[in-house]
Amino acid sequence: MTNTNAIPGTIYLVPTPIGNMGDITARAVEVLSTVEIIACEDTRVSGNLVKKLGISQKLVSYHEFNERQRAEQLVESVRNGTNIAVVTDGGSPGISDPAYRIVRAAIDSGLNVVALPGPCAIIPALTASGLPTDRFFFEGFLPPKEVARKKRLSQLRSFPHTLVFYESPHRVHKTLADALDVLGDREACLAREITKKFEQFVRGPISRIMAELSGRNVKGEIVLVIGGAPKERFETGDD
Repeated sequence: MTNTNAIPGTIYLVPTPIGNMGDITARAVEVLSTVEIIACEDTRVSGNLVKKLGISQKLVSYHEFNERQRAEQLVESVRNGTNIAVVTDGGSPGISDPAYRIVRAAIDSGLNVVALPGPCAIIPALTASGLPTDRFFFEGFLPPKEVARKKRLSQLRSFPHTLVFYESPHRVHKTLADALDVLGDREACLAREITKKFEQFVRGPISRIMAELSGRNVKGEIVLVIGGAPKERFETGDD
């Protein structure tokens, strides 16, 4: 039940390290230490994080399978004066991770949402890729099935700006092959395990990246950056 006399709390979107613990900000630690509840994608992962930070706030699960129901519960708590931090297993909440529903529900209820800046794999992958960074398009994860993946790549084929994708290690070989087939042998960069011990950037034409990874069991979290359409392609009006 809503307490009509309560001063509403705030929802904080708090980025957490994607690998290197040194990347958490002082402000993120302060927020996590002072809110009443931390809503997290996986309580085990976030539990390890807050333990290392010496934080003992209450953790509740909030993920893609319960987000609709949990968003309503969290928003009700904020409406009654509770301050809540939303985190994911790593990176910025809402970027290919849960958070959208609670943000939308909070905004629709007139509640305050504060987003902290911080770790996100997209930006270091893009800026270290050697590809143009003035404009780019973040696609997130491509479809897992080949037909749908190629269809989506075909829709992006004439886009003139740098393309950025997340990809899983067990699909990366197939995605590179499809990208070569659909987009052509463009300049690209495969960034793996960003900020972690085995961080790796593989740069060059897609065919060269494929050759370097050939026969290897690629592991870790991957960001794939691919150059935009050649200038002559988008100048012809090809949509």
